[in-house]
Amino acid sequence: MSKWSTVKRLRRPSRPPIDPYILLLLGTVGLAALLPARGTGADVASGASTAAIAFLFFLYGARLSTREALDGLRHWRLHVTVLACTFVVFPVLGLATRGLVPVLLTDPLHQGLLFLTLVPSTIQSSIAFTSIARGNVPAAICAGSFSSLVGIVVTPLLAAALLGNGAGGFSAGSVVRIVLQLLVPFVAGQLLRRWIGSFVSRHRRALGLVDRGAILLVVYTAFSEGMVRGVWHQVSPARLGGLLAVEAVLLAVMLLLTWYGAKALRFGREDRIAIQFAGSKKSLAAGLPMASVLFGAQASLAVLPLMLFHQMQLMVCAVIAKRRSHDPVEEATVPDRAGRSRTGAGTGTRSG
Repeated sequence: MSKWSTVKRLRRPSRPPIDPYILLLLGTVGLAALLPARGTGADVASGASTAAIAFLFFLYGARLSTREALDGLRHWRLHVTVLACTFVVFPVLGLATRGLVPVLLTDPLHQGLLFLTLVPSTIQSSIAFTSIARGNVPAAICAGSFSSLVGIVVTPLLAAALLGNGAGGFSAGSVVRIVLQLLVPFVAGQLLRRWIGSFVSRHRRALGLVDRGAILLVVYTAFSEGMVRGVWHQVSPARLGGLLAVEAVLLAVMLLLTWYGAKALRFGREDRIAIQFAGSKKSLAAGLPMASVLFGAQASLAVLPLMLFHQMQLMVCAVIAKRRSHDPVEEATVPDRAGRSRTGAGTGTRSG
């Protein structure tokens, strides 16, 4: 029996997943390279992209359960840790990569890499990997939701402070554009959630397809404009290889910091898993629309590091989650009134 199992493993090796959506994104980039939108077509695509971004953030607001977010505040230490990793540690590491220009990175690629470090964490993949690894799933849900909510305000502010003129010439007009395209639709979704929340929940799968289609439109518009303006001539294979190497190191550092930092802060195993997966990731879904608003004509280069990092984090975290799922189960940890993790009696049942 064991011999047959060994043969099966040899025939069907376990491989890190390649997100099919990444293939769609790459196909969209290829379409923009071959048939970029020009003239009137570019104007139509730009208008549709603007509407798609507003609709995306409206859906984000309609989906976020205010009650769940408030209930999650009781585990405040975990959420503060994830937010600090996402909006403090990541940007500091992004700033440190400035020393790699022009040896490994060009200025535009560094701007894109720095922008990558400013966007919020993911929700779906953080929850999925936390569940596979037998971590604190409710905490991962709340941490991802808080990160997305905070990122709507914090990411543009950090971009204004750290990217400066690199972010499309950040100005008062840019702030107004961000408020109108991102914040107003999000608030409208939250306000209307009372009436449309059940509809959104019932049609989550269909609306998810709308989400992804809208992001593909944003990518096509951004890369079309980049092709027309000739920005892709700035990226050579050597620069692309350098970018991949830098991102691999960035991801490794964040995975180590989130795991051992959470351990030093005396979080239990389940909480450490949630912190590692929520604190080491960046959201492609949130970052692409924001880049389109912030960078304008330079958005195509700005989102390249984020697209590469997204696939890299999926592949690496899938392997880590699988390994964590075989870890011995520790005693359960629950947050006390001060938000600190404490060990409970019993056999250590897991959350989620």
